[in-house]
Amino acid sequence: MAKLTKKAKTLATVIDRDKLYSINEAIELARANATSKFDETIEVALNLGVDPRHADQMVRGVVTLPKGTGKTVRVGVFAKGAKAEEALAAGADVVGAEDLMEIVQGGKIDFDRCIATPDMMGVVGRLGKILGPKGLMPNPKLGTVTMNVAQAVKDAKGGQIEYRVEKAGIIHSGIGKASFPAEDLRANFDALVDAVVKAKPSGAKGKYVRKVAVSSTMGAGIKVDTAEVSAA
Repeated sequence: MAKLTKKAKTLATVIDRDKLYSINEAIELARANATSKFDETIEVALNLGVDPRHADQMVRGVVTLPKGTGKTVRVGVFAKGAKAEEALAAGADVVGAEDLMEIVQGGKIDFDRCIATPDMMGVVGRLGKILGPKGLMPNPKLGTVTMNVAQAVKDAKGGQIEYRVEKAGIIHSGIGKASFPAEDLRANFDALVDAVVKAKPSGAKGKYVRKVAVSSTMGAGIKVDTAEVSAA
């Protein structure tokens, strides 16, 4: 049996693994116990009553966290001509067309979000096996295939995040840094949950939000009372 670390032993004394905490209590506990030398991310795990193996039960979308993510997001844009210039003016970090495709094919992906104009999807489509597994493939439903590249770049850098349910029916997402004020993390928590609830698929049956937990990057999961989440 593996020995518990000193931090794990400390967390075991302050976090009741069987208790359902209020949203604010869970956020405060996660912040208070994020004691690593780096600024840990506060994360939320939402266990949903869906089976993502069925197309009509997939939960995926984008949401803008009102207080931002605390992360510097590098944005790559596939565009040409005037649209490429618009993307650069809006703050895109990497902009290109076939030249950018070749860079990505060479193994260098220097961006965290990827946006493309519709006319560039023929080029981007060749990168499906590279960008797809990394969750970087542009998608019109997520607003990342658009002619309004300037707005898409600003959204990506202004706190917009993508969420997607995993095989086990769980969505994992960061809602900010431990250094954020608790009220900012709560605002971001509410925005994420609201977006996920509104994205409830027609194929979902029974209780939709089954379990909720909050944690920091290196911290233990803190169970949240789903009754309060549903009410909020």
